[in-house]
Amino acid sequence: MKKITKYFGFALMTATLLFSCETVELDISENPNQLTPSQANPDFYLNALQETFARVVEELGENGAEVTRIENMNGRNYQNNYSPSSFDTAWERAYQEVIKNIRDMNVLAEEAELTYHIGMGQFIEAYTITLLVDYFGDVPYTEAIAAPEILNPQVDGGADIYAAALALVDQAISSFNATPSALPQYDFFYDGDASQWIKACNTLKLRLHLNLGNTAAFNSIISSGNYIQSTEDDLQFQWGANQVQPDTRHPNYSQNYSNEGGGDYASIWLMDMMDTTGDPRIRYYFYRQSETVPGAPGVAPNEETLACSLTSAPAHYVNGGYPYCSLPNGYWGRNHGNDEGIPPDGLLRTSPGVYPQAGKYDDSTFSEISLVTGGQGAGVTPMLLASTVDFWRAELAMATSPETARPFMISGIEKSIAKVQTFGSLDPDADLSVGPTALEINDFVLNRGAAFDEAEGTDKWNVLAEQFFTALKGNGHDAYNFYRRTGFPDNLEPNIEPDPGAFIRSFFYPANAASNNQFIVQKSGVASQVFWDTNPASPAFPPAN
Repeated sequence: MKKITKYFGFALMTATLLFSCETVELDISENPNQLTPSQANPDFYLNALQETFARVVEELGENGAEVTRIENMNGRNYQNNYSPSSFDTAWERAYQEVIKNIRDMNVLAEEAELTYHIGMGQFIEAYTITLLVDYFGDVPYTEAIAAPEILNPQVDGGADIYAAALALVDQAISSFNATPSALPQYDFFYDGDASQWIKACNTLKLRLHLNLGNTAAFNSIISSGNYIQSTEDDLQFQWGANQVQPDTRHPNYSQNYSNEGGGDYASIWLMDMMDTTGDPRIRYYFYRQSETVPGAPGVAPNEETLACSLTSAPAHYVNGGYPYCSLPNGYWGRNHGNDEGIPPDGLLRTSPGVYPQAGKYDDSTFSEISLVTGGQGAGVTPMLLASTVDFWRAELAMATSPETARPFMISGIEKSIAKVQTFGSLDPDADLSVGPTALEINDFVLNRGAAFDEAEGTDKWNVLAEQFFTALKGNGHDAYNFYRRTGFPDNLEPNIEPDPGAFIRSFFYPANAASNNQFIVQKSGVASQVFWDTNPASPAFPPAN
């Protein structure tokens, strides 16, 4: 895709200023901190909602990545791990700062025949509202943006929202096919290329049809060839490197790169799998601040920096052969569900790497991170990738002919590796000569292909799923959906807690929404399945908690 990072700081600052105008008017029918359609410019709306859309995707995606072990989950009980209040911000942003701003923008855009603006808004709205369905189930939509006329919007069924979203994407394609009176000032995704947006539209439809089990519609789009097939067409939001207000850095960078060290723990499951299989992406995904981890083979434990290095692995970890607490080669993270306190390890633990958040590339220097190291946060939020489409196609092929799934899996791996490698240059201090050679990359791809060939029965699903999850670094949505659709990989590292409760099939509604809207009835638990999730109920499915 075309990169327009240099414009991002200026455009976001402009949008921030315009969307925070102060006023002494106290008319409660209008938010004094929001522009009205009569006051605003369509470009200002579009600039702001693109950035907010990316933040919603990031915030929700982190949860999907955690429950599928791509990122570390800090909590031993699924029911209690994600409080309803933790979703308040993402929910408000999705409705008030994305969908409502799209509707307000359209008042001006339709009058001025700004069809490109309208198409972007239609796509973003469809992506956002179906994301809410995938995480929460039935949510308000038809009446959601009618306030103050409707203060308690009724909930729409997830199936109805999906149907509306598919129709909205078709409208977006028509909008992009039209001739606009002008292009947006800033298109942070495709820099004014309508043909790439149309590919993204069709790729979003692929995701929705896959969840719906509509194989015929999925294959029809594949037959058209007009979808994201090349990484050049990947849908991803490009962040900047500005750390002063407005902070345009990748959110994952800003919360992990500080003078005190890292903020998150890396997933032991993912690091171990990548390290033991020689995955060439590992130096891009993870940055090791320490060459050793307490308690690893040949390394003394340390109660102060890694308390679990002095404890025995839970019985179900021993019986299942899962690595516990400490990994070799400096990969310092946490197991799924580890809820220990935070020791003084911020400048020791493994930090996010150069992909996708533009941190540091791991060139085995084992130096401490700081506020401005690595790519300084000028990374991306991946949303719809060419590699993802390959894995989707492999998933469908597995249902009828596993041998035909193999080439799609291999293609997805190769596209992912090639994409990730381009991020090494974002770290100006990195020694990229220690990176994987072409021979090592080829050996890894051959090895994964051989593992797939040699796997028997459902183990082929495990090989496919592990590689799909690895390629989804930075995008937890498609992993979370895949896991609920298929139940694989069924050999995922379990929660440290032997009985963590039912797996999260949908998250609690946000606290504010459930408290303030009489039509949103808070769930009694997290086992409620979204409309397209027709698999057996938890805890029997998925198999790994």
